[in-house]
Amino acid sequence: MDELDQLRRRALAAWTTWVEEGGGAATTVRPEILDSWARSGASVARDVVQAPLADESETSSFWKGSPLQIAVERVEDELRRTAEDGDLVLAVTDPDTRVLWTYGGRVMRRKAESVNFVPGGRWDDRSVGTNALDLANRLDRPSMVFSAEHYAPIVHNWVCWAAPLHDPVSGAKLGVLDISTTWDRTHPIGLATARVLARLVEQALPRTHHYAASPVEDEIAEPGLVLSILGTAEARVDGQRLLLNRRQTEILSLLALHPDGLSLDQLHAMLYGDHAVTFSTLKAEVSHLRSALAGQLASRPYRLLMPIATDVDHVLALLRRGEVAAAVEAYGGDLLPGTESPALVEMGEYVAVAVREALLADPQPDAVLHYSELAPYDTAVLEACLAELGREGRMRHPAIPLLKARLAVADA
Repeated sequence: MDELDQLRRRALAAWTTWVEEGGGAATTVRPEILDSWARSGASVARDVVQAPLADESETSSFWKGSPLQIAVERVEDELRRTAEDGDLVLAVTDPDTRVLWTYGGRVMRRKAESVNFVPGGRWDDRSVGTNALDLANRLDRPSMVFSAEHYAPIVHNWVCWAAPLHDPVSGAKLGVLDISTTWDRTHPIGLATARVLARLVEQALPRTHHYAASPVEDEIAEPGLVLSILGTAEARVDGQRLLLNRRQTEILSLLALHPDGLSLDQLHAMLYGDHAVTFSTLKAEVSHLRSALAGQLASRPYRLLMPIATDVDHVLALLRRGEVAAAVEAYGGDLLPGTESPALVEMGEYVAVAVREALLADPQPDAVLHYSELAPYDTAVLEACLAELGREGRMRHPAIPLLKARLAVADA
């Protein structure tokens, strides 16, 4: 507490110097805080008593049915539990730093309401002064504002941590998630907690887009998990490749394919089936995986706390849209060849059959040739393609010699 109190006193002294003399706080205050103080001073009175409120009906209309509302509702229990356990107030904003949703513990809820830290409250620094929500939104990075680093004295008693929210597929900025409490409850993991909860919300966003590209070839560096398990096994988090053993890769795959989470019993059955493996063994493997993921794996249920993209989802999405050639191109082969996980074996068979049936229904020559490299003994697909070309009178198609050669090798 003594150390925190000293930090608070230094922040207040710097703020007072800046107000009274101007420029004197430059050596003790972060540049982004000074910049925001200057922005705030141009439009916000220092005796402001609460944030201005946007039109209530407009705010409600923007929030209702929005992707952010859907995401927050999906994880609301966890957000509320975090707020209540730590007597925090949580907020989610739009891209203009207008608050759309809040929930607070008993004490912080009253403090928040007194300064309009409520839906409709405008918390950009030109409306209410320097704060973490505005910094995270403008700078597009997790931000913390402690005590008198806030421009407005009404929140000098607060500490706030905020992390930006993005659409995990398009990268579009959606707003920020903020955690606030009183300065004396400052904790070293506050910023990390904001980041984890922001990812939790991002992961819960409705999937309106499809998996972007080949994760291995393009080395996607977007935030979150990019997992390739068809014909290969590679996982990247925030663009960095993870080094996992076989069992950890299987656990990660099961969690990625079940983004809503799995109980300990469910994960055990999906991973081991009838094999006599103890729950403590599974817990140890999960613990190692959590460490590899820098803590981005929740318990009860086990769930990944980050945006997820898998080649399995990508292939199936392409098939649902009828893009057979693209699906075959993205299909790398059997799902984790050699896995003994019953759930992964079943999923692998499902994807393989889906690709094969799509080709039998629409045997595009180039796609069939690519598929035959992965399944060289599947003569039915080759025969279907040759038959289709014959019905269409395209017996001079350049793929025919290759198709016949593949068929001859397969029959040999």
